[in-house]
Amino acid sequence: MEEDTHYRIRFSSLCFINEHVGFQGTIKSSPGDFIVIEIDEQGQLVNKAIDEPINAVSKIPELNSFAKKPKLDLQNLSFEDGSYQELNTLSRCSDGDQNHQSNSEKEDTISDRAFNCEEENDDVLNFFLDEKTNELLNQFACDVKEKWNSETELIGPSPEFSLGRILDKNQRAILHSAIRQKFPFLITVGKNSEVVIKPNLEYKELCHLVSEEEALDFFKYLDAKKENSKFTFKPDANKDHRKAVHHFVNKKFGNLVETKSFPEQTYSACDPNVVITVRFREKTKHKKRSLLECQERKVIYTAFTLRKENLEMFEAVGFLAIKLGVIPSDFTYAGLKDKKAITYQAMVVRKVTPERLKNIEKEIEKKRMNVFNIRSVGKPLRLGQLKGNHFDIVVRNLQNQINDSVNLRERIFEAIENVKNKGFVNYYGPQRFGKGRKVHTDQIGLALLKNEMVKAIKLFLTPEDLDDPVNRAKKYFLQTEDAKGTLSLMPEFKVRERALLEALHRFGMTEEGCIQAWFSFPHSMRLFYIHAYSSKIWNEAASYRLETYGSRVVEGDLVCLDEDVDEHFPSTKVHLVTEEEESANTYTIHQVVLPVLGYNIQYPKNQVGQWYQETLSRDGLQTCRFKVPTLKLNIPGCYRQILKHAHNLSYQLMGDHDVKMEGSHIDESTLSLLISFNLDASCYATVCLREVMKYDI
Repeated sequence: MEEDTHYRIRFSSLCFINEHVGFQGTIKSSPGDFIVIEIDEQGQLVNKAIDEPINAVSKIPELNSFAKKPKLDLQNLSFEDGSYQELNTLSRCSDGDQNHQSNSEKEDTISDRAFNCEEENDDVLNFFLDEKTNELLNQFACDVKEKWNSETELIGPSPEFSLGRILDKNQRAILHSAIRQKFPFLITVGKNSEVVIKPNLEYKELCHLVSEEEALDFFKYLDAKKENSKFTFKPDANKDHRKAVHHFVNKKFGNLVETKSFPEQTYSACDPNVVITVRFREKTKHKKRSLLECQERKVIYTAFTLRKENLEMFEAVGFLAIKLGVIPSDFTYAGLKDKKAITYQAMVVRKVTPERLKNIEKEIEKKRMNVFNIRSVGKPLRLGQLKGNHFDIVVRNLQNQINDSVNLRERIFEAIENVKNKGFVNYYGPQRFGKGRKVHTDQIGLALLKNEMVKAIKLFLTPEDLDDPVNRAKKYFLQTEDAKGTLSLMPEFKVRERALLEALHRFGMTEEGCIQAWFSFPHSMRLFYIHAYSSKIWNEAASYRLETYGSRVVEGDLVCLDEDVDEHFPSTKVHLVTEEEESANTYTIHQVVLPVLGYNIQYPKNQVGQWYQETLSRDGLQTCRFKVPTLKLNIPGCYRQILKHAHNLSYQLMGDHDVKMEGSHIDESTLSLLISFNLDASCYATVCLREVMKYDI
C-alpha cells in the first residue's frame, strides 16, 4: 500500500483566520510539557479533590449477589380456581435448574430430569387443553417431524396450528413455555390473545450441523432462560465445523447468547477435542418492573478521575478492564485525551464497586496511571458531557520564522494577542486522524461507511515501515490472514488489535466474520472511525469556506442563533442567511457554522454546499444515508462553529529548562513559552497553537 503523502500536506494546507507572521517551536518534548485537565459541566477541574468519603457505598453488594427473578414463577400465580395449586410442582421444570450439558458425567441424572420435565409439561397441557385439542397438537407436531425426516421441503406458507383465544395472560404464558419445552422443534406466537404454533425452522437448520438430540436440548435451554446457566455441545475436533456452529448461533441468537470454544476437560494431545459452550448475555433492563425491584437490581456505577501519562486512552481503558474483570465498553467518558501528555479526565465504570477500584491503585501505577476521587454515582457518562478542557503547555526551541528578522518576543506577543481577540479556526486536530504514515482513521471510517468491512479490517491492521513487534505482527497478518498466528505475535498491551484478531480467529476473514470482529470494539469506538472521516471533510470544508468568502457572512451561509451552544444543537437553531441579511451585515463570522456529516443536517446554499456534494461524490458517498445497520451505527450529524476563542489565556517566557522565571536576562536561543488557556469541549489545543504560531507543530 502506498504511503498517503497527500495526507501529510492536507493539514498544513488548511488556511488561517489571522494575518500575523507567527513563530516556530516544539511542543510535547515530554509528556509533562502538555498537561490536559478536563473541566466538568459545573466548571470544575476534575483533578481537584472531591470531599466525599470513598466508602460511602461500601455496603453495596456485587451484581452477582442479586437473585434473578425466574422466567415464570408458577408458585406465585394467583388464580381464582383453587385447583390451580396442583401446578405448583411444575415450577421446577419451567425454571430449569440443570446446567443443560449434552455431554456430561451426570448424564443419567439429566436424563431423569428431562424425563420428569416432559411428564410435567404433559400435565400442564392436559390441564389446560381439552382432549381433542391436545390430540390435534400432538398430531401437528408429528406431521412436522415426519415431513422434515422425509427430507421433503414444505411447499407454500409454513403450517400453523391455533389453540384459539386464551384470555388469561398467566395461562397463555404457561402454555407457551410448556409447548416449547415439550416440542423444541415448534415455536409459539401470540396474536391478540391467540396462541399459534408453527414449525421452528431454526431448529431444522441447526439439525444440519449437530445431532437432533443436541438441537432439542439447545432449544430447551434457550426457552428456559435460566440465569448463569450454560449449554455445551458435544466435543468436536473439526475446526471448520465448530466455526459453522459458532456462526449459526451468533447469527440467529447473538443478541441473546454468546459462544466460546474450550478444550474438553479430558483434553490430550492425541485427542484434541474442543467443546462449544453457550451462555446467556447479561440482560438489559426490563420495561416493566416494580420500583422495589428496580432498586434491588440497580447497576453499580463508580466514578473516578483518571490520570494517565504518555498513554493512549483506549489502551488505558483496556488495561483497567483486564484488571477489574470487565470489558472496555463498561467504561464511559466525556471525551478523548491526548497520548503524549499528562491528562486528567472523569470516567465512570459499570459493575465495579469503589472498593474494588481502590484495590488496583498500586497495580496500575506501573502503567503510569492513577485513579482518585473514587465515588458511587447513579449513571454513566456520555460523550460531550463536559464544559471543556484546561491546558498548561510548554513550547520549546522558540525561533523566528524563516527569513523573519523581527524581535522574537514581539512576534510572540503579537501572535497571542491576535488569537486572543480574533480567535482561531476550529479545525479538528491532527491527532483525530492517527499518527500513521500509511493509514489514517478517516480512511477506515470511509470504508465502514461504504460497508467495505474486509477492507476496513485490512486498513486497521496495515503496518508502518517500522521493525517492531506490533508492525511485524500486522505485516504477518496481511501476508497470511492467519489471525491465530498473528495473535501469538501481537503484544499483550495492544488490546484493540488483539480483540479484533480473536474475533477474526473465531469467525473467519469473511465479510460476516469482519462484521463480527468490529463488534469486539465498543460502540463509541466504532463511531470514532466514522467521525474521523466526517472530521476530515469538515476541516476541508471550513478551509474552503474561508478561502472562498473570507470573514464575510454571505447568502446561503448557515448561522447558529444561540450564543452559547455545543456541537449537538438541532437544525431548528440553524438559520440560512438571506440576501437581505448579507447586505445588512446581520451576522458575524463567529456565528457561522458548518455541518458535520450525517443524515439529519442541512448544507449551506452557496458554493460551500456544492463543495460538500462534489466531495461526497468523489469518495463514493453520493447516496450514503450515514447509517451502517450491520454495525448498529447511526450518524445523525451535527454543526460546528468555524471560529472559536481560547478563554483565560495567559503566558510567560522562560528559560528552556526552568519551571519558574529566575534571574533577569534570558538567552533567546533557549527561550521557551509557557501558555495556559481553557477551550470549549471538542476544541483542540494543537489547533489553537497552530493559529498562534502559524507553524505546523
